[in-house]
Amino acid sequence: QVQLVESGGGLVQPGGSLRLSCAASGFTFSTDAMSWYRQAPGKERELVASITSAGDRTNYADSVKGRFTISRDKSKNTVYLQMNSLKPEDTAVYYCYTKYWGVNYWGQGTQVTVSS
Repeated sequence: QVQLVESGGGLVQPGGSLRLSCAASGFTFSTDAMSWYRQAPGKERELVASITSAGDRTNYADSVKGRFTISRDKSKNTVYLQMNSLKPEDTAVYYCYTKYWGVNYWGQGTQVTVSS
């Protein structure tokens, strides 16, 4: 059974940093791309960042380029999202995502709140 479990969210002041983690299980982690999405209140869920199975290519939303970094550790079956220079508009629930054998899998989400 595929499971994605996020952690690392919380309350941070503008300009601060957080690192989100997504622990994956139940599938061959090394063969699937992984992504982070976020959803702010009243808004649609949007793609934040993605990384290939090999970890050699990444993609970012324009709004987070230069501030966020996605990475993966195959030895720990974990994908990370390092978030720096956080802004109030980054406030959202952040979700880990993968597609395995054509089926979409989401984590339960972790809340990130950027506020002074």
